Amino acid sequence: MAARRGNEAEEPVTGAQIIAEALVAQNVKYMFGIVGVPVIEVAVAAQAAGIKYVGMRNEQAACYAASAVGYLTGRPGVCLVVSGPGLINALSGMANANMNCWPLLVLAGSSDTIQETMGAFQEFPQVETCRLYSKFSARPSSLEAIPVVIEKAVRSSIYGRPGACYVDIPGDFVNKMVCRNKVRYTDCCLPPPISLADTSSVYRAALELKNAQQPLVIVGKGAASSHAENIIKKLLETCNLPFLPTPMGKGVVPDNHKNCVAAARSSALKQADVILLLGARLNWILHFGLPPRFRPDVKIIQVDICPEELGNNVKPIAPLLGDINAVTQQLLEELGKTSWMYPANTQWWKTLRGKIKANEESSEALASQTTLPMNYYTVFRHVKEALPNNCIIVSEGANTMDIGRTILQNYYPRHRLDAGTFGTMGVGLGFAIAAAMITKDENPEQRVVCVEGDSAFGFSGMEVETMCRYKLPIILIVVNNNGIYSGLDENTWNEMLKAGDPASNMPPVALMPNAHYEQVMMAFGGKGHFAQTPEELQGALKASFEEKTIPSLINVLIDPFSDRKKQEFHWLTRSNL
Repeated sequence: MAARRGNEAEEPVTGAQIIAEALVAQNVKYMFGIVGVPVIEVAVAAQAAGIKYVGMRNEQAACYAASAVGYLTGRPGVCLVVSGPGLINALSGMANANMNCWPLLVLAGSSDTIQETMGAFQEFPQVETCRLYSKFSARPSSLEAIPVVIEKAVRSSIYGRPGACYVDIPGDFVNKMVCRNKVRYTDCCLPPPISLADTSSVYRAALELKNAQQPLVIVGKGAASSHAENIIKKLLETCNLPFLPTPMGKGVVPDNHKNCVAAARSSALKQADVILLLGARLNWILHFGLPPRFRPDVKIIQVDICPEELGNNVKPIAPLLGDINAVTQQLLEELGKTSWMYPANTQWWKTLRGKIKANEESSEALASQTTLPMNYYTVFRHVKEALPNNCIIVSEGANTMDIGRTILQNYYPRHRLDAGTFGTMGVGLGFAIAAAMITKDENPEQRVVCVEGDSAFGFSGMEVETMCRYKLPIILIVVNNNGIYSGLDENTWNEMLKAGDPASNMPPVALMPNAHYEQVMMAFGGKGHFAQTPEELQGALKASFEEKTIPSLINVLIDPFSDRKKQEFHWLTRSNL
């Protein structure tokens, strides 16, 4: 950073200003939080320095929003919270960011340095606590050291496997002053270094793919994070390989690509003999890579930026440590030496395409049902028809998220946000707000659509006020089945109320039937729609997409007993299998 001269170097600057300027120097653009003593001045200084500040209604949602910025932009968003309980509320977002491998920087006020261990207001061992939830956790030793600590936090959040980082702000640092020429200013950290895989491992991986009878490529969220979409698409098309996206790997290669076998997921996983794993972990989402979901003799080619991940649950036949973009290029070049392509007329392709056709016909039959209340498939069929190809889809819930993933298409990378690796409920509205802030700045015509189960909506429903306050034209669709997984119809609910105390006899999964969630949005000036029929849903979708200045909430009432179609395997693999 250029040295400051004359009176400028001698002028006093507050800790809040130093923090804000240090964040700007690290190319941080968005801050989400809830202010109070002692961080109000930090938010004010951030705005004065050019950072956009979004005041949320809950620290969890603020932290979820900041982490989504990290995933969507590659630079960490900032979550600003108060000390003690404020930070504790933000820990959920930090854990979620770490599990999802998303860059995030949390700043929290803390008790004054001179009051440490004295029982100060909201005193809490914040730095120590955050070490369990982050890659880096530190408290600057002085005002002068703040920029250096923030640079390291930002750098740590984006280098290697991305994740959450924490910087503690003692209350007496916020308004304390120091001369600028004493501050240890630092330049923006360099972009993450790009690492390549060992050439012998690349050769082995190419050989295994060439010898595969039933190959499969799994495209994970890490591939989206590394912006590897172009080279992965080239690999798939050049070599004619079938691919399966993980939930947030959707869109790295368009869902409607001819090589996508997502509609035959169970068969693809169960029968593949060689699997190329691109930025996806063999965790619960992929059934740990173990039988009966996978073949006992399956060969795994694993590409990951984190060495500790290689060999987790299943030992790879070829471990490829490095940046997914660069390593995929290495692999393509190795395969290109012999112009290898997997034949299109194999029994494997025939099996996959047959399964895709059967599953699509099954889903279409469910979507075509005309009985009321509607089921999930009917709702998602109409939502799918209304969605622009480039919209960002946010989704959370149980059946709402899982069924929606199979029907709602993604055509571009980093255009789907959901409960993720940690399976976190309550992320949806925070994610949607973050996405809407970015699109508002970069592509105002792009829409953000947030599809929620009614239970999931309850976790962060008050954030609709945030949407209205910042005039974010998010379309929020609540798929309302009166419960968690399933609910009760109104008649059954009323009969059970007459029978006795609800806390004693009401099913734990049941929620209030026919709740009018759209009225929550309307209370703050947004648009609300209540839909019970396909025609009402179509009208609500049309009106919501025409609204360009304020958010809309469509409350869609469905059959409380609606469920997903029969699956070959349950979505959650128990660890004792």
